[in-house]
Amino acid sequence: MTPIWKRDAERVVGTPFEPGRRRDVVVVGAGLTGLATALLLAREGLDVAVIEAGEVGELASGANTGKLTLLQGSVLSSLRRHHSARLTRAYVEANRDGAEWLTAAADELGVPYSRRTAYSYAQTPDGAESVLAERDAAEEAGLPVRRVEPDQLAQSSFPIVDAVALDGQVAIDPQRMVVALAKEFLRAGGVLHTGVRVTRVHAVPRAGVETTAGYAEARQVVLATATPITDRGLYFAKTRGLRSSCVAFTTTGPLPEGLYLAIDGETKSVRSITPEDGPADLAQLVVGGNGFPVGRAESAQRSVDALVTWTRHHFPGAEPVASWSAQDYQSHDLIPFVGAMPRGLGHVRFATGYAKWGLSNAPAAALRIAAEITRIPRRERPDWMNVISTRFTVPADLARGGVENLRVGWQAASGWIGAQTVPAPVRRPREGEGVVASRAGHPVGISTVAGTTRAVSAVCPHLGGVLRWNDAELSWDCPLHASRFTAEGRRIEGPALCDLARLPRVAGEEVDGDEPVAAAPAASH
Repeated sequence: MTPIWKRDAERVVGTPFEPGRRRDVVVVGAGLTGLATALLLAREGLDVAVIEAGEVGELASGANTGKLTLLQGSVLSSLRRHHSARLTRAYVEANRDGAEWLTAAADELGVPYSRRTAYSYAQTPDGAESVLAERDAAEEAGLPVRRVEPDQLAQSSFPIVDAVALDGQVAIDPQRMVVALAKEFLRAGGVLHTGVRVTRVHAVPRAGVETTAGYAEARQVVLATATPITDRGLYFAKTRGLRSSCVAFTTTGPLPEGLYLAIDGETKSVRSITPEDGPADLAQLVVGGNGFPVGRAESAQRSVDALVTWTRHHFPGAEPVASWSAQDYQSHDLIPFVGAMPRGLGHVRFATGYAKWGLSNAPAAALRIAAEITRIPRRERPDWMNVISTRFTVPADLARGGVENLRVGWQAASGWIGAQTVPAPVRRPREGEGVVASRAGHPVGISTVAGTTRAVSAVCPHLGGVLRWNDAELSWDCPLHASRFTAEGRRIEGPALCDLARLPRVAGEEVDGDEPVAAAPAASH
């Protein structure tokens, strides 16, 4: 599942890791947050190293829809429903500063993009009220939105019964953008280490990180890892992991000019690709949506299939050429968490909770983190930084958090109970399938990928949730706090820090047909 943006994309090669080297700042993660933060600090003359487990733009930064807009579905009306107008405006101003920074960087670095009109639209008459609420919240927050005229709605090839619009938003190739930032960071004197995973973060006696290649010490550590890879502050319990899919299509039919996002029913995100904002020679249309909490979908592949069916119905002749998924985290109070990590003694900073709007929230977070590290006085910072950093938790936030944590508890209990109902041995899974079985009471994940059947511990090493098979991405996903692992057990993302225990091969494990497969005894973590 390779995003269309990464087909033929340029790679940025890092330099060998230097164990024991002390830096001013170590940034963990070479996505948009990490690279923007690193570039800002490197341009201030700091000695900065970025450490990335994979490649530049490995996860969500290189796998989104490439829509950079301040009109974000129903975000503003949802936020305004339970928070002050001042906080809602601060959120908009943060995103505006983030968007302006990103487009200025794109102009400087020669990354093309297009200006489009963004639409938050209703697919049915029942969604019209949500459109009006979003318009009112956006206007109150200072955005020049407008109600879309009925004759314009009739021109759409897919169902739109009402919509609010914001002109002058941006479509961009996200992978090309992060690659450009990485190259500029290196030109500014920064150091990039790819293929090196951080396994632990320290605040005392000095700030630093343990990695698969050795230890690195720094005056400041920035965790730009989507969700913090440390349990300080318990942010895994203050956010929820969300996953959504995208499909890229080739088509010779008419293409929508705007950036569309449905705010009722099953979410649909629609944008075309032009030579100015993506690889138009590979695909001309991207449709996303049908999101779900990580590890809680009965079948992730059905979400992808539903996007293909919907697109073929409304865009006759469209043919899928690539599909992929991406993961982000939503805070229970709907505002990203950014700043100093609790119990980090002021030496560890982080950002999380963009709720799938990272193209503007990530550079905004980078601006704030850089301001804190370079010690810009509060009175000289943009007002939104101070407003957001001093926000209060309201009853609605607590209610959302309480409901989510009840769901986590249910998932934890039902996962263990469900695993016990499938005792090993089990039939060898067919290609692309995975099953959780119980061997002596321990959940074991057995899957077949590329013709090889493997067994791993199906217990997440973070907090012990029982994993579920993701049939679209052939991965083991945790329904508690969204950690993910490959079929071989290698950690992909999430708050978990280590791989799954791989279980030894046992006699009969490769038997085909209806003969059983015995799961191996569980190995220790």
